[in-house]
Amino acid sequence: MNKIKAVLFDLHGTLAFVKNPVSDVELSEYLFSRGYEVSPQQLRAAWFFVSMIDYPKHGYRNWRSYFSRILWRLKVKVDKETLDAIAKLLESKPYQLYPDAAEAVIKAKQYGFKTAIVTTIAYFQFKKAIQPIKRFLDFVMTGYKAKCDKSNPRMYKKVLEILNVKPDETIMIGDNIPIDIILPKKLGIKTMLLDRERKDVKCPQADFIVNDLKEAIENIIG
Repeated sequence: MNKIKAVLFDLHGTLAFVKNPVSDVELSEYLFSRGYEVSPQQLRAAWFFVSMIDYPKHGYRNWRSYFSRILWRLKVKVDKETLDAIAKLLESKPYQLYPDAAEAVIKAKQYGFKTAIVTTIAYFQFKKAIQPIKRFLDFVMTGYKAKCDKSNPRMYKKVLEILNVKPDETIMIGDNIPIDIILPKKLGIKTMLLDRERKDVKCPQADFIVNDLKEAIENIIG
């Protein structure tokens, strides 16, 4: 692993998570209680569309504007009190770092690697969570900065360009096999699959399979 110059981290499921996230059923029930007929499946579909298509194009800076776009996609206009309540509910369930995340990012930086987060997720959703590691990151790539979602190779290519590293000088750590492993591997990036739940996942495309970020960094530094 001596050639490695940069370490890329996935966000959701790798560096951070949301404890007991607000569900589409919970949001739907609240909207129904306020007189707005929005089903869980409608919410799920609109949410996905906004996160993968609208956010990369336009960017949103808070839950109020983000959820407003979801409702706009559904052609549903709600009153200010309802929108404010939903935004407050979503804000109450923030991203938080996994216990091993800060140490891993800091250690990678201390060993001289360039470091970056690669995610489609809107920056405002995890901005506070990454404050303890922000100064140890060279770049935070989001869907809006890349102008595409993470399944588009352009996001990875742009990160490599920004960090000024070649694909084979880079390793991606993530828990999503299609997006964090198979896609970057096709670009020539080394990959490391994170199996936090110890499911003994089989993934021949991954250069390494690890159970936590401490093990991940130890494998990189040798």
